[in-house]
Amino acid sequence: MNDTTAQTRELGWRQSRDAETLPEVYRSMRIPTKGSVIKKFLAFAGPGYLVAVGYMDPGNWATDIAGGSMFGYTLLSVILLSNLMAILLQALAGKLGIVTGRDLAQACRDHYSKPVSMVLWVLCELAIAACDLAEVIGTAIALNLLFGIPLIWGVIITAVDVLIVLLLQHKGFRYIEALVITLMGTIGVCFLIEVIWSRPEIGGVLQGFVPSAEIIKNPEMLYIAIGILGATVMPHNLYLHSSIVQTRQYEQTSLGKREAIRFSTWDSTIALFFALLINASILIVSAAAFHTAGFTDIADINDAYHLLTPILGSTIASILFGVALLAAGQNSTLTGTLAGQIVMEGFLNIRLPAWLRRLITRLIAIIPAVIVTAIAGEDGTMDLLILSQVILSFQLSFAVIPLVKFTNDKKKMGEFANPLWMKILAWTVAVFIAVLNAYLLVMTVF
Repeated sequence: MNDTTAQTRELGWRQSRDAETLPEVYRSMRIPTKGSVIKKFLAFAGPGYLVAVGYMDPGNWATDIAGGSMFGYTLLSVILLSNLMAILLQALAGKLGIVTGRDLAQACRDHYSKPVSMVLWVLCELAIAACDLAEVIGTAIALNLLFGIPLIWGVIITAVDVLIVLLLQHKGFRYIEALVITLMGTIGVCFLIEVIWSRPEIGGVLQGFVPSAEIIKNPEMLYIAIGILGATVMPHNLYLHSSIVQTRQYEQTSLGKREAIRFSTWDSTIALFFALLINASILIVSAAAFHTAGFTDIADINDAYHLLTPILGSTIASILFGVALLAAGQNSTLTGTLAGQIVMEGFLNIRLPAWLRRLITRLIAIIPAVIVTAIAGEDGTMDLLILSQVILSFQLSFAVIPLVKFTNDKKKMGEFANPLWMKILAWTVAVFIAVLNAYLLVMTVF
């Protein structure tokens, strides 16, 4: 047994890491060893925004619009709770990648038996397909609303993001991060204007952030609430984050890793705070514009787009809505493609040419989306968006439990293993997610 293998097993891993995650950009961005804390943080900032993109994708729009129009501001508390859980889980995902040099998929393949790893891979691919379905359909709807492009052609056009990712990643990972942050800023500006125009009731908004027992008692409200949970805490984002934090050249020392963990946590927390504001804004606009006016059954993005103009009294309101939706859909397909690559390479340990990997992961989403759109048409797309988010929430536990297990393990994490208070908090979140999903399943069946 060589020294590397012995050291690996001593650290709680069965085998040495056999490949780098996202090899084309692995440790490609330098972190300054000297300078102010702000300078170092800015060099590390970026991965959190790619992660935050998944928290404002078109699936979120479907659940937020449905929740706001049906129940007013009540489900704002679910968005807040989901975001707080997301902040914790993404911090753990970043820590796992920084400390172990493995993304979550690689860690699962090392730790579990081959059959278990294959099951986890299939479940994760299903989750990514459900998520991509929402993103692709959302982009297609935006193209249809803004430019009149038929949904089927809109779905096919989303394949262009494969070329965008390849082009930008070839130039450097910073270009992908810059594009994502720009699109994210576009969404934020659009909804800031929408919120101002919709004139929400401030007291109702503040009260909405306080949890209500009615959410658990009302099956319809619970269904939308778990859809929001599934749309907010995205399982593939945990795999994504554990990989892209490794694009930074942090020092491979105890001090260097500790500093990297701190900056990574700041980065993802700040980015997710912006995601919280945007998610909350979507629900607030829906509640103020639709629920207040008596339109309590708006779960369709098309209806929301067309009703904003007469209700808010400005055609620009609908245009801003469409532009924000297009930005959200394109942003999400970019990061979804990266997540698909990470999951496929991590679980299966296969190495394919970059263009082929991108094409495969994109087709996994586009082919079902074309079939679904052709069969269901415009009428069925919104039901599919909400259903896709519920599917995501069911799969969430299969990503969360391994993540919590690994980061709690002192053999795998060494001095960076979660302290007792974080172990308790992390397991509480994991159990809460699992119980909530089981409860929804029982309510749905019976």
